[in-house]
Amino acid sequence: MKRLTTLLILLITISLLGACSTNSSDKEKENQLIIGIDDAFAPMGFRDEDNEIVGFDIDLAKAVIEEMGKEAVFQPIDWGSKETELQSGRIDLIWNGYTVTEERKEKVLFTEPYLANSQVVAILKDSDIKSLSDLAGKSVGLQAQSSASNALNGSDIASEIKDVSEYKTNVLALQDLDSGRVDAIVIDEVVIDYYMTIKPDTYKVLEESLAPELYAVGVKKGNDELLEELQKAMDEVIANGTAAAISEKWFGEDKILN
Repeated sequence: MKRLTTLLILLITISLLGACSTNSSDKEKENQLIIGIDDAFAPMGFRDEDNEIVGFDIDLAKAVIEEMGKEAVFQPIDWGSKETELQSGRIDLIWNGYTVTEERKEKVLFTEPYLANSQVVAILKDSDIKSLSDLAGKSVGLQAQSSASNALNGSDIASEIKDVSEYKTNVLALQDLDSGRVDAIVIDEVVIDYYMTIKPDTYKVLEESLAPELYAVGVKKGNDELLEELQKAMDEVIANGTAAAISEKWFGEDKILN
């Protein structure tokens, strides 16, 4: 009888501990926002030499989510499936150099833009390409499912390009540019500016840009409450100078849109 009583007490204790653990875990998840990122998109969000996720958008997201009283959790995703990840609920936000486009507005809600960017053409320093018209008959690379594709397709030179190679990340596109497998790549200006500081004697950018664009944060359609809360926190982080300080850290100047 004593053994049976002891066993029952033990089972009840284990059950209670499990319930407490589950409740604690649920509360922790409720206080988190899962942010989908491309972890090879320097300087917005990428892995450093210690494999830690760092970048401008990483720091900005942490500051904004903290202002909301929540914790930012960064989830690397296949950038080509970012809207699907958001719609499925596997992530709460798309935040990593995410360009506002009319097509994307049909799929997600956007915050107000916080940073301006342009799609530009990057080439090797010894390239004979001098202008957009020189891309005729050339091979061009770009990141798949990115606004670079929209920018190129919307340009006058698109129909004269020999072929277009699409890559999972900008890093892979740059590697093929380095090796000569493509003659040029279409890439975010903020990204190539970063790589030109790392390899100053390797790349240059054509003076003509393909398209100006704006970065914002993507929220799931129908989640207007989260969008409103996020925008309020973003506005505060911009107003109190935190966003400007983060911009100075990564770009050497205040690029935040006010």
